[in-house]
Amino acid sequence: MNEERKPRERFLALDTSTAVLAAALMENETVLSESNSRTERNHAVHVVQALEDLMKEQHIERTEIGGIAVGIGPGSYTGIRIAVTAAKTLAWAWGVPVASVSSLEALAWGGIGSLKDNKKIGAASTDSGNQVKAEQVQYWVVPLMDARRGQAYTAWFEGYDGEKPMHRLEEDGIRLVEPWTEKLAEQYEQTEASSRPAGIIFAGEVSQHAETIEKLRDRLSCELVLMPYDMEGRYVGKLGAMKLKAGLHDDVHTLIPNYTQLAEAEANLLRKG
Repeated sequence: MNEERKPRERFLALDTSTAVLAAALMENETVLSESNSRTERNHAVHVVQALEDLMKEQHIERTEIGGIAVGIGPGSYTGIRIAVTAAKTLAWAWGVPVASVSSLEALAWGGIGSLKDNKKIGAASTDSGNQVKAEQVQYWVVPLMDARRGQAYTAWFEGYDGEKPMHRLEEDGIRLVEPWTEKLAEQYEQTEASSRPAGIIFAGEVSQHAETIEKLRDRLSCELVLMPYDMEGRYVGKLGAMKLKAGLHDDVHTLIPNYTQLAEAEANLLRKG
């Protein structure tokens, strides 16, 4: 491969699916610079400037950028359109690939990562004779973005220490929180004791649904954590960098946001309520 055709490994990342304008400048999967600001959903005014400021801070020219990662939602209808439009425009203008990532996956990864920083979750050590063995502690991670009227944009992941990507257990969707938490409780009860998680972490906009989530506590023998958490650009960047480095990217002309709709059965239930 010619030197000039080797992939550049500095990437921009952005997400506007929530009230936070989250942006990051990555080198491979390492964060060089990051900006996470609440702009009262006025993201369109600030999004390009936020990316330019990150590059200026690191003295990086646009010719050094090898790709752009963007959170495509689900989330705020207007918000996700802003990020996707900005990412597509810059990718086309600069001639670099664009990679879409799930905003909920980034939220979940950031949630467990933040909890690890606060509580030191992750590896547990057990002393067996003269040997100390590190064991991974498994968590279920449920990201939440409030969608009003008892609904949330949500998904379900299995994670460990907040350092590595998680395993997806349920696709992104907008769901009524009460039947959604009931489903999680039933799955927990049907899981063999040896395979149950050490805890279930609800991360993101949890305060709006705290009363519903707390009903789970009496049905669980594991830890239940309500983790208020705001989106961080670094996790959008990490997910995007992994895709871009692997040569996985989207068509800049056909990429669209994830406009998630409520399932028909739940929509009927909501109308009856």
